[in-house]
Amino acid sequence: MPKSRPPTIADVARHADVSIATVSRVLNGTTPVQADKADRVRLAMEELQFVPRHAARVLASKRTNTIGLLLPEISGDFFSPMLKGIEAAAHEAGYDLLVHSTQQVEAARRRLGEHNTDGLLIFTNSLAPSELHRLHSFNFPVVLLHQTPPESLDIPVIAIENKDGAAMLIDHLIKEHGRRHIVYLRGPEGHEDSVWRERGYREALEVHNIGFDSELIASGGFDDEEAFTAIQGLLAEGIDFDAVFAGDDDAAIGAMRALKMAGHRVPQEISVVGFDDVPFARYLSPALTTVRAPIEQVGREAVRQLTRLMNGEHAETLTLMRTELVIRESCGCLSSGTNGQEESTRR
Repeated sequence: MPKSRPPTIADVARHADVSIATVSRVLNGTTPVQADKADRVRLAMEELQFVPRHAARVLASKRTNTIGLLLPEISGDFFSPMLKGIEAAAHEAGYDLLVHSTQQVEAARRRLGEHNTDGLLIFTNSLAPSELHRLHSFNFPVVLLHQTPPESLDIPVIAIENKDGAAMLIDHLIKEHGRRHIVYLRGPEGHEDSVWRERGYREALEVHNIGFDSELIASGGFDDEEAFTAIQGLLAEGIDFDAVFAGDDDAAIGAMRALKMAGHRVPQEISVVGFDDVPFARYLSPALTTVRAPIEQVGREAVRQLTRLMNGEHAETLTLMRTELVIRESCGCLSSGTNGQEESTRR
C-alpha cells in the first residue's frame, strides 16, 4: 500500500473552504484575514496535521541554534531575573535567544515558531491553545512557564510551589500575629499562579478553623495601581480586615500605599505580605514579608528541559521549584528592623 502524501496548502484550502491565497496570508501573517476564515484555516491545519514546507525544512535540519521566548510583557522586577536565568542558560547551552512580547497571542505565533527557533519557552497566557495544539502535533519542542498545558497535551511545565508558599504566609500571620481577617488580592483573571496562591490561602484558613469570607477577596491584578484601588474600595465599604496577602510584591506596594493614605499603620494595625521577593521588597518601609520564588532558577530549569527535548531526550512533565518564607517587618515581626537582617524559614 503506497504511503500517503503529507497534506498540502491546497488540501488545507479545500478543507477550510477558502482560497489558497487566503491560506497563504494566514501562514505568512502579513495581510489581515477575516477572523472566521482565519479560524477555519487554523482548524483545518490542525485537523490535517499540516506542516508548512518552510517549517518542514527547518524541522528536518534541526539547526537554527536559537531558542524562542514568548512573554506577555518585558517589564517589572519579576521578569528581569527570569530573563537573566534564561539568557545565561541558553548561552551556556550554545543557543541564541529570541524574545517576543505581545498582548495579542495570534501576533506571537507569527513572530516566533518552528520557522526561526529550535524550541519555544512560553510564559503563561502568551500563546493560544490552538497554537499549542498545532506545535505539539508535529512534536515541536515546547516548555511552558507557570501554565499547565491544555488537556491531552503532554508538554513540560516549570512552576513554583505557589500553594505551599501562600499557606506558609497565612499560617505565619495567624500563628505569630493573631490575624484572622485576611484579605487576598487575586492576580489577573485566569493566571494560574494566582489560582494556586488562593488555594494555599484557603487551605491555611481551614487548618486554623477560620471560615472563608468572600468579602475579603478582591482583584489586585499583580499590579500596584489595581491593588491600591482594591484596598481603597474595601476600606470605603467598611470591610473589617487586619491583614492583606497582596498576591505579589507589586500589589503589596499598592496595598501599603492605600492603607497609609487612609491613616492605617502597617504593620501595627494591618499586616501586609507579598509573594516573589523581588529586589525592591527589602527596601520598602516597612520591609516586606514575602515568599521568595526562585525566579532566575525557573528560567534556567526551563532552558535545561527544553534543551533535552531539542536533543530528542525525555523531559520532566512537571518541575515544581521550592519556595521560601522571608520574614521582615511588614507582617509585624521586627527581626529585620532591629539589626538589618532577614529571617528565612520553611515549613
